[in-house]
Amino acid sequence: MALCHCRLGPVWHWQDLWQVFKWKEGREEMSSTVAQVIRCKAAVAWEAGKPLVIEEVEVAPPQKMEVRMKILFTSLCHTDVWFWEAKGQNPLFPRILGHEAGGIVESVGEGVMELAPGDHVLPVFTGECKECAHCKSEESNMCDLLRINTDRGVMIHDGKSRFSINGKPIYHFVGTSTFSEYTVVHVGCVVKINPLAPLDKVCVLSCGISTGFGATVNVAKPTKGSTVAVFGLGAVGLAAAEGARVSGASRIIGVDLHPNKFQLAKQFGVTEFVNPKDYTKPIQEVIVEMTQGGVDRSIECTGHTDCMISAFECVHDGWGVAVIVGVPSKDAVFKTHPINFLNERTLKGTFFGNYKPRSDIPAVVEKYMNKELELEKFITHQVPFSEINKAFDYMLKGEGIRCIIRMED
Repeated sequence: MALCHCRLGPVWHWQDLWQVFKWKEGREEMSSTVAQVIRCKAAVAWEAGKPLVIEEVEVAPPQKMEVRMKILFTSLCHTDVWFWEAKGQNPLFPRILGHEAGGIVESVGEGVMELAPGDHVLPVFTGECKECAHCKSEESNMCDLLRINTDRGVMIHDGKSRFSINGKPIYHFVGTSTFSEYTVVHVGCVVKINPLAPLDKVCVLSCGISTGFGATVNVAKPTKGSTVAVFGLGAVGLAAAEGARVSGASRIIGVDLHPNKFQLAKQFGVTEFVNPKDYTKPIQEVIVEMTQGGVDRSIECTGHTDCMISAFECVHDGWGVAVIVGVPSKDAVFKTHPINFLNERTLKGTFFGNYKPRSDIPAVVEKYMNKELELEKFITHQVPFSEINKAFDYMLKGEGIRCIIRMED
């Protein structure tokens, strides 16, 4: 918040005052719907690969340890498209997709103490119960209770959906279902943030950007002047490159099959680009030659096993660290020679950038507020909720990085 100290005391900028006014107004508006079924618009996926349909749905009140929130902005992640297409997983329809979003708490269920109507929040696809061994560990964010479950389409409390149309249940998606004007989420998956943070920007921190950025700064941990290779220059890979840039890496090598991504990647600190299709030998050998022995750190963001092998085998022996971020198909395997480990290379995996959602993401939002982290350059398109299928078109065509969907047209 910008404050100017003078004889009259602190003076708030008009933007800050407007944000606070809207925040208070939101609290008053929410009070009229508490404990009531809310009828609102939602984009329903009725079957695999077919355009979403804007429907009127009923959203039940939150039950024990649940939060009902009004979604103001949501964005499309490749994971939404993957499950919409029903590739490589158990199809579950009809379903309300969406998991990158920002909104305001409308009401809370029994047992919810740390949130209140009007709070600005980000729903997150993975949670933090704060009670299990993982949540109590400083080394893990893999909550036993609230770890992502893509097959579960109902709430944990009672095994029922909070969405319905004419009495017919509509399934949830990864516990968030943000392609709805209102949604119900377990309190452990709700992150309370600074009410002055613009939700149309920080909503992207609830999945892909935090995943890539955290994979670099929390797991790979490149030092100033180090060399980093990033495999895959989608949203997560660009966020990983941004993490390397912020960390002070001197060389950031982007690896991708699409050369047109290099110009965009430069905005995120990528200094060099290599395309595996341009070489007859494995790309890890190319990178080792380019860097006189290998990069200090590598981050793999594609989910393809050949890239995982390349990412591991291109790091320098003695100190090189490779971090796997991309999610492989369920039957995928890869192999590498054990000597790579004996030569003191390290292979790590990460989930959501090793961030504990409720504990850590508010501080990432503050990094943006303090201009230590740029988010605007990730946002390349915006559409009203009524045109949500355009966001799918942009992603399927490989156009842009993130498309923000405005729930209020």
